[in-house]
Amino acid sequence: MIELRQALSTPSEQTEQVGIAQQLCQALEDDIVKGKLPPGRRLEEPLLAKRFGVSRTPVREALQLLTATELAEKIPNRGVYVSLATPERLTAMFESMAELEGTCGRLAAKRMTSGERHNLERLHHELAETVRLGDSDGYETLNRSFHNTLYRGTHNDVLVDVTLSVRRRVAPFRRVQFQSLSRLASSHEEHQGIVDAILRGDVKAAEDLLYGHIMAVHEISQEYLASLRDASAQNDRVAAK
Repeated sequence: MIELRQALSTPSEQTEQVGIAQQLCQALEDDIVKGKLPPGRRLEEPLLAKRFGVSRTPVREALQLLTATELAEKIPNRGVYVSLATPERLTAMFESMAELEGTCGRLAAKRMTSGERHNLERLHHELAETVRLGDSDGYETLNRSFHNTLYRGTHNDVLVDVTLSVRRRVAPFRRVQFQSLSRLASSHEEHQGIVDAILRGDVKAAEDLLYGHIMAVHEISQEYLASLRDASAQNDRVAAK
């Protein structure tokens, strides 16, 4: 149960409130992409505040974050409703993510320090252990660190900020892949090629492999969301009878 005082005034308390909103947003994202909150469901602040044991303020902020990922839509004078990105919109988001990650790979292969390359390789070896154990949560956490290390290796703060912003929008869809243990192994194999390219300074290979890595997740996400849409349509037909 998430607990939060009604009024937050100090900088540290304000930071805590932002963190709570982000946690709530991720919980709602996961519920949506797992089909627990179907398209068209209204997200009511009082009910969510009661569910998570918080005031309505972080819930309101969480819903604002959620609409930015396009997993929810705010309808004037009606409220916030669950929605799923269209196939075309999802493709546009992943193409943007793939282009950015590819650019990060190209620059990282050129600019990473020896220490940064060592850190990337270390994370890759740690990811291998989570695959061996079938630890999807651990893989997801380390995978985020792996990609963050690549971003920082560009030594371009503007590119890092833009990449993180777009990743925030596709993050719920990227998490879908971690439901499959076979995908963990495939993802790690793709990482191996990326790490090898960066260690040898092959900028073209690093760019191409990262682009392909992200677009592989795009295909998985498209298939998964199509299954959610089919299930939602089936439920609507049953309810209409």
